[in-house]
Amino acid sequence: MKKIVLTLGILSLFAFKGISQEQKPNPTTAPAAPASQADIKFDKMVHDYGTIKQGADGGCEFKFTNTGKEPLIITNCQGSCGCTVPSCPKEPILPGKSGVIKVHYDTKRVGPISKTVSVQSNALVGTQTIQIKGTVEAAPVEEQFPAGGNAPKTGAPVEKGNN
Repeated sequence: MKKIVLTLGILSLFAFKGISQEQKPNPTTAPAAPASQADIKFDKMVHDYGTIKQGADGGCEFKFTNTGKEPLIITNCQGSCGCTVPSCPKEPILPGKSGVIKVHYDTKRVGPISKTVSVQSNALVGTQTIQIKGTVEAAPVEEQFPAGGNAPKTGAPVEKGNN
């Protein structure tokens, strides 16, 4: 019993000593960088293709302006799937200047479109999400045989007998 009490007493001393320690600043960590003064404003956040044909051009553009006081640096553009491919400017966008993010959607896929592109930058707002939407309509199917009187005859040939 004495050993248990002694062990608990020693453990509680170490616990209280750890709690009572003051947090000293770590000289090896750098102070936090001040927030960026760059900012991004898009002309539109959503591009609506409406209804387009299968295989049509799936390209669109999102124009933006750096409304901040420092150069805007876009570090990454990422589509929500492999069918949505964004292309972002590599060079910094100076304050008051504009740029374009091009997005290409693969229109081989038929059906509704609802995809996003995440745009990461040094802007005050951080990551922004732009969206594309619409519907891809199936292309008309070409007929294998001509319709009407020029259609080839099918079935067994008819014998013309000598009756």
